[in-house]
Amino acid sequence: MTIRTANVDGIATIEIARPEKKNALTQAMYTAMAEALDAADADPAVRAVLITGQPGVFTSGNDLEDFMQRPPQGEDSPVFRFMKALAGCGKPVVAAVTGAAIGIGTTMLLHCDLVYVSDEARLAMPFVSLGLVPEYASSLLFPQRIGHAKAVEHLLLGDPFTGETAVEMGIANAVLPAGEVVNHARRMAERFNALPPGAVRESKALMRRGQKALVEEQIAAEGAIFAQRLRSPEAMEAFRAFFEKRKPKW
Repeated sequence: MTIRTANVDGIATIEIARPEKKNALTQAMYTAMAEALDAADADPAVRAVLITGQPGVFTSGNDLEDFMQRPPQGEDSPVFRFMKALAGCGKPVVAAVTGAAIGIGTTMLLHCDLVYVSDEARLAMPFVSLGLVPEYASSLLFPQRIGHAKAVEHLLLGDPFTGETAVEMGIANAVLPAGEVVNHARRMAERFNALPPGAVRESKALMRRGQKALVEEQIAAEGAIFAQRLRSPEAMEAFRAFFEKRKPKW
């Protein structure tokens, strides 16, 4: 099983568990995570959600082979179901970034409420280098967080950054030694057990209310262009180069 779930002491844990593929996400994994998020949101016994990966890797992003065989086909596609479930989760979502977070591994953090990263973490959004465009409203939210000029470095040039930089940018709450990230994130998630759940839910909704429509519109706009770019000559060359382990020829 590549997605492990558990509900313990009020915390619903979603663990990405495919270390042999660097936790690359397949369509089936997106479906499993979407279902787990929806179930946690509907379960009154769950007070918070914890998303984590494996030692040394959070997720390397999409499994490109699976992605090309089963590209997203509209809003009902597994990846968009996951995006909707995470962005719309009414309960606090805590992320424990245990290592590399590539592509959606970074952009999903923009939709979590608390993010804790390993001192070994490496984050990157290499969409443009694959002939694609940013996704999950990152083209809206990232410039808002860090400013346009710095966002260009990471969204257009694809420059990677460390967990420490993620904290400085306001994307993460704290950077910790690799062996302490998950336990610390769990302790923070457990703090919601001591708070009135209705007040937590309504407060989170108010914090996101001002941008909810904008985020949804941006996800849809990015998704439409992303789907077009998947069929573009540039993306085809980028994927061929990736599988052939060479530099693309533009």
